[in-house]
Amino acid sequence: MKRFRYWKEIGDFAIISCLSLKFMKYCFIFIALYNFSYTFDFKSSIILYSKSSKWCFGGNLSLSEKRSIFWYELAGMILIIILGSMLHFTFELSGNQPIVGVFSAVNESVWEHLKIAFWPTILYAIFEYRYLKKRTNNFFFAKTIGIYAIMIIIPVIFYTYTIFIEHNLTIDVLSFILAIILGQLVSFKLLTFKKLSKNLKLISIVALVILGLAFVVFTFYPPQVQLFQDPNTGDYGIINHLH
Repeated sequence: MKRFRYWKEIGDFAIISCLSLKFMKYCFIFIALYNFSYTFDFKSSIILYSKSSKWCFGGNLSLSEKRSIFWYELAGMILIIILGSMLHFTFELSGNQPIVGVFSAVNESVWEHLKIAFWPTILYAIFEYRYLKKRTNNFFFAKTIGIYAIMIIIPVIFYTYTIFIEHNLTIDVLSFILAIILGQLVSFKLLTFKKLSKNLKLISIVALVILGLAFVVFTFYPPQVQLFQDPNTGDYGIINHLH
């Protein structure tokens, strides 16, 4: 019976994901149109910010460079969403292997959904670094702020909508997608912003390491607070899933 419910959950998730693709399609179209309108206006000096403004996006990057960075971030949105969705099921598919649980959702808590957004984003950032490290500004700071934005958006949406209605899988999936999209957009804006203090690089790396360690440690020793509690079973962390 448990196995039946598990495959039913996968089926429901697949249906919702297919519907979410339409949502993603229109989001990406809007983002692309906004970005190219923005960059065109920037080049043509038809934006609200003057080129001399300290808030002016783009720094010393050319239009073609910004477009290239944008497509990297757009591809990241798609890949992170796909990989994050897969990590929702890999722990149970692995037979509840602890090492897999470190990188996968081990229950339905909000914290575990943050985990399956964090690791794919980190993985994609490592891939991007090879190609963008010399072509962008503030790489580590941009990625860190983008990731922390995702970490904030998902629980804010969850705890806001559950005030009014019960836990809803469709809203969870859409909020996950929206958080990834917004996180990547934040990253893009900072990657194309003027160069900031070099000290931010070290601070950003430390912030990412701390967050990564938290996901590892709290998989096995989660605090007994609502953020870490499975709303369906009341369990915390991985312990009850180990044989």
